[in-house]
Amino acid sequence: MTFTVAGSRILITGAAMGMGRLYAERAVVEGAPLVLLWDLNKAQLAETVTELSAVAGEHQQIVGTTIDVSDAKAVDKACADILKKHGGVDVIINNAGVVTGALFVDHDPERGIDVTMRVNAIAPMLITRALLPGMIASGRESRVVNISSASAFVSNPRMSVYAASKWALLGWSDTVRLELEQMKVRNVKVLTVCPSYISTGMFAGAKGPLLMPIMKPAFVVSRVWSEMIRGKKNLLILPRVARISTLVKGILPQGAYDWVADKIFGVYHTMDQFTGRTK
Repeated sequence: MTFTVAGSRILITGAAMGMGRLYAERAVVEGAPLVLLWDLNKAQLAETVTELSAVAGEHQQIVGTTIDVSDAKAVDKACADILKKHGGVDVIINNAGVVTGALFVDHDPERGIDVTMRVNAIAPMLITRALLPGMIASGRESRVVNISSASAFVSNPRMSVYAASKWALLGWSDTVRLELEQMKVRNVKVLTVCPSYISTGMFAGAKGPLLMPIMKPAFVVSRVWSEMIRGKKNLLILPRVARISTLVKGILPQGAYDWVADKIFGVYHTMDQFTGRTK
């Protein structure tokens, strides 16, 4: 089967701004007939829908849904609405994410821990669980793209719960890929994306470690989009040099690895000046 965005129904979470908006722009440019945008920011989402609708073709539909994906009931309802109104989707891009850049002892139990796990890990599971059966049954070439993080491989101070959520997302996502292979499902491909820092408001104040400068959103989106369409890779780590840390960690004793990561690459201090999105 050959996958094309033209003709595909696409759902993107965290789509009002940043990376999510860039994915949405690509979907519109490449002719997706239905682009479903989810975001918590009502005003920004409305603006994005208006602007994308203005450049969309007459047969393209851009639909925005204001939703808090940390709310399981809201997610279930929104997915049910998609199935009822549109018959399902062909592409899911689980992009929504939050981060608390603080020491674990300073994390707020609700906002810093519970919400982070719900948005970053649980929501993608619930969304995919609701929509994946229809994707399988349709027989149409389909994609599930889960945006994890390089922190799923590398521990980093001030990112404890964020890292935990991304470890969970990575483990779940790749396991679903394996299950689909065992089920001999050929039409649905799962891509797990693990980028290092990206220059979006979400990670404002963070600095890239040695050899890993902070990446531009357009670069990351372009790579993810290309791999999604090709459907050959199941894991995309960006930048490529980030793979080195996983190799080094597997070779060196823990103490030696910590010294290299901290003193040479500066990984353990990349979040020291983190401020995050301020609005």
